[in-house]
Amino acid sequence: MNNSSIDNSSALAVSPSGMPSQRHGARELGLAFSVHSRPQILEQLQSKPFDLLIIGGGITGAGIALDAASRGLRVALVEKNDFAFGTSSRSTKLIHGGLRYLKQLEFGLVKEVGSERAVVHKLAPHLVIPEKMLLPLSEGKSMGYWLTSIGLKIYDWLAGVKEEDRRRMLTRPQTLKAEPLLKKEGIKGGALYAEYRTDDARLTIEIMKTAARLGATVINYSKVVGFQYDAEGKINGVKVQDEISNHEFSVRAVVVVNATGPWVDEVRQADHTISGKRLHLTKGVHIVVDHSALPIQQAIYFEVADGRLIFAIPRYAKTYIGTTDTNYKGSKDEVTATQTDIQYLLDGVNQNFDGIQLQASQVESSWAGLRPLIHEEGKSESELSRKDEIFTWTSGLISIAGGKLTGYRKMAERVVDMVIQNDFSSRQFRACYSHEIRITEESFSNHEEVTKYRKNIAAILKESQLDSMADYLVANYGRQVDEILAYARKEKIITADSLLQAELEFCFQNEMIVKPEDFFNRRTGMIYFDNARLMKFKSAIEYFFESKRK
Repeated sequence: MNNSSIDNSSALAVSPSGMPSQRHGARELGLAFSVHSRPQILEQLQSKPFDLLIIGGGITGAGIALDAASRGLRVALVEKNDFAFGTSSRSTKLIHGGLRYLKQLEFGLVKEVGSERAVVHKLAPHLVIPEKMLLPLSEGKSMGYWLTSIGLKIYDWLAGVKEEDRRRMLTRPQTLKAEPLLKKEGIKGGALYAEYRTDDARLTIEIMKTAARLGATVINYSKVVGFQYDAEGKINGVKVQDEISNHEFSVRAVVVVNATGPWVDEVRQADHTISGKRLHLTKGVHIVVDHSALPIQQAIYFEVADGRLIFAIPRYAKTYIGTTDTNYKGSKDEVTATQTDIQYLLDGVNQNFDGIQLQASQVESSWAGLRPLIHEEGKSESELSRKDEIFTWTSGLISIAGGKLTGYRKMAERVVDMVIQNDFSSRQFRACYSHEIRITEESFSNHEEVTKYRKNIAAILKESQLDSMADYLVANYGRQVDEILAYARKEKIITADSLLQAELEFCFQNEMIVKPEDFFNRRTGMIYFDNARLMKFKSAIEYFFESKRK
């Protein structure tokens, strides 16, 4: 088993189509999002003052950088590891509305993140993919048929779900037809409702690339090691260590935002702001098996022995299963799935599906991530709110914690609104319009365009018998696949080797990969969903990086 938790200036204006436009006051594009630009980025960080410096390169930091840069703020972002190193590459990989939060009566949260699903799908339809979720309903389980029907109806209403995607209640025969593998005993019926599948790390990378295109100065492998203060004790910059060269330098900024996820309290402590509310970390584990080991027909949410809901989702030739929810007090940099975590998920599957007896030996990969929740006395880990909160301190440090992947854009909007109101009220900035900014260049207008493009890519790759790669390539890169295939065609005939080399070159030129694990983990997800390809080409990947260092 591979336990894959490796890792864990103003802007150019943008038109509603998501493409840059020369509006009044717009400045030139930022530096290329490439490891080649690293020396210039480091120089820029040291040589000019910024309005806003963001610590943390996960989905929250990326969203804040994009929003702030698009409004005209001079933005810098530093990340001590690779972008999306922590929670933002180890989530459920769903842009979902939080059905379980109805049980906690968090209607505002359900409404916000439910509505945001459609927004993020519109901004990147190749990367945020509609996925119908089946919820079987059984005798003796906590969710009855009519209560679930009413709950899902409220869910659809709060989330503003389109009519064609609204929940559909199923009879017992319809439920068993939708998923024949389900154990038949006790099944009373079921429900189908809308969710969206994504790749969390890819989403973070594309948002970061967009922020850079809009003028944000962003860099990975650069660790904040201290704060700088003015005579009144206000933060006016940070000390940063380049983790590649070990060189230390200073970055000046009017406002510093701490968006470091599970590390938020550590950064607050460095500023002596660790008072009041604090984080409560819980761990979520996911496992991956071959689809033949759990050949479900579609994504499914099901209840396990302790009353929790877990899911199984087909993805390419695999099925992934998650998630756990347990308190965590260990290393934030080395979060792993234990045998107990894995067995909990295996038992949940084996209890719910006929003829399935998954063993630990069938688990091909796993990941474990941390949820940075806000601590509340007397509440268990599963009862804690997933709402985000913003903490401020007399030093001026702004920290944001909590929240969900789905709600990254609204979290960013709240932070940037606060920054502008508190520190730049004398300057004119437009209101947030990140709901109009396409996340990738030359984005698709809708899911139908994605489907058509995917078919065209499959047709191109069919002559090389690589057409099965089309789904993965388009879901990862969108129209950027054209550029990857242009690299691959330099070898006349596209082969598995030349396609891998083309992906590496594209990511090296356009996605700021520094280490091999940046590529096979957070740019491609290969370590989780295509371990065979990784093992086949691991030496070639390592050689590529060695050759680039020479």
